[in-house]
Amino acid sequence: MAVGAADKPIACGGALADYSRAVRTRILESGRSLNLKRAIEDTMNLDAVYSQLTIPTGAKLALVVLDGLGDIATAEQGSMTPLEAARTPNLDALVRDGCAQGRMTPVAPGITPGSGPGHLALFGYDPLEFQVGRGVIEALGLGVELQAGDVCARANFCTLDAEGHVTDRRAGRIPTEECERLCAILADKIKKLGTTKVMIQPGKEHRFVIVFRGAGLEGPLSDTDPGREGLPIAEAKPADAKSAKQKKVAKLVADFYRAALPLLQDEVRANGFLMRGIAHQPDIPLFVDRYQLKPACLAVYPMYKGLAQLVGMTKIEGPQTIEEQFNRYLEEHANYDFFFIHFKYTDKAGEDGNFDAKRAYIEEFDAALPILLKKRPDVLAITGDHSTPCALKGHSWHPQPVLLHSSYSGTDKLDRFTETGSNLGSLGVFPAKYLMRLMQANARMFDKFGA
Repeated sequence: MAVGAADKPIACGGALADYSRAVRTRILESGRSLNLKRAIEDTMNLDAVYSQLTIPTGAKLALVVLDGLGDIATAEQGSMTPLEAARTPNLDALVRDGCAQGRMTPVAPGITPGSGPGHLALFGYDPLEFQVGRGVIEALGLGVELQAGDVCARANFCTLDAEGHVTDRRAGRIPTEECERLCAILADKIKKLGTTKVMIQPGKEHRFVIVFRGAGLEGPLSDTDPGREGLPIAEAKPADAKSAKQKKVAKLVADFYRAALPLLQDEVRANGFLMRGIAHQPDIPLFVDRYQLKPACLAVYPMYKGLAQLVGMTKIEGPQTIEEQFNRYLEEHANYDFFFIHFKYTDKAGEDGNFDAKRAYIEEFDAALPILLKKRPDVLAITGDHSTPCALKGHSWHPQPVLLHSSYSGTDKLDRFTETGSNLGSLGVFPAKYLMRLMQANARMFDKFGA
């Protein structure tokens, strides 16, 4: 299409973007051909292109996630990461058998993700487009049957000092039995706030879920978790200051604190609680529709079961260790096309800043890996949902390493799966939301694009 002199772009970012949009608009409006218009629209929606190319093949795919696997090498850690320091003979053998490696950004460069965005990206959902509150995820994972309009919060017991400042955001990771006892006290005394029903469901260790059910409720709200010790419990505020429904939920949260904190005041460690991910359930396309794969989830912690359930994966209950998860995979191998297998403990060790524990958990995972490989998936991806560097004691923005093994992945001629090796891998650094598409491609699930 000829462009006149007056249409030439100016060497300036904003003007160039305006020019690009103007040209694209003229193409769409010209009606030169319906196919051209559709093609341009589809380039703005890659999922539509992938969907048109998808060919079910009966391949078996497995996504194995070591939570918070990525780390950084520091002088204090001998200039090594836990993954580099760990003895991983089975991962090493898998790498030498031939695989591709790379690094993935969970959201975008420099953005530190929560577990929800990190896993949604691994499942192929853009975390910026599909934003889900942690409360919804946790509630689903704990088996709560949510209704339209329910607002959920992921909560955890904490320790408060005499001034009401948080001294331990996880209450010393109290045992699950203690959490169940405290939740029973709260649930017995707080059943309703006005006309709104309140449901409390214990989770593992210090975690639990609060669900508000009533008319005119909506999220999201900001967290009451101040994010670090030494600060008081924060006020939950509406994301949209003009939303009457969010304001109503903010008042419910404040009322719940007023009713609940006195019930906990005599507890030594768990005399307070923090709330995160206060939101309602969004509308998300199902995994089976998106990828033409029948999916199953093998996870221990409720939040990750909830994330899987949110996109329509079947939760396989029972296994509590990585060995049990892999053995259950063998039993269920014929029943599903896609397996999401989650290992939590690398993240916990990273959050505790415990380098040796994180290395030991990686070695524990490696020792169990041969069980999975008895029925090796056609496509196997091993990665993390984000990085949790021991030096930071929390999630970080650093790209996590990823290993992709299939008959068509090729080999990067590396000896080990590490952050350093992944930096040299053929996958390069790419957004995590494309991992599922690369797995499908390695399963030969895409027809050729164009002539």
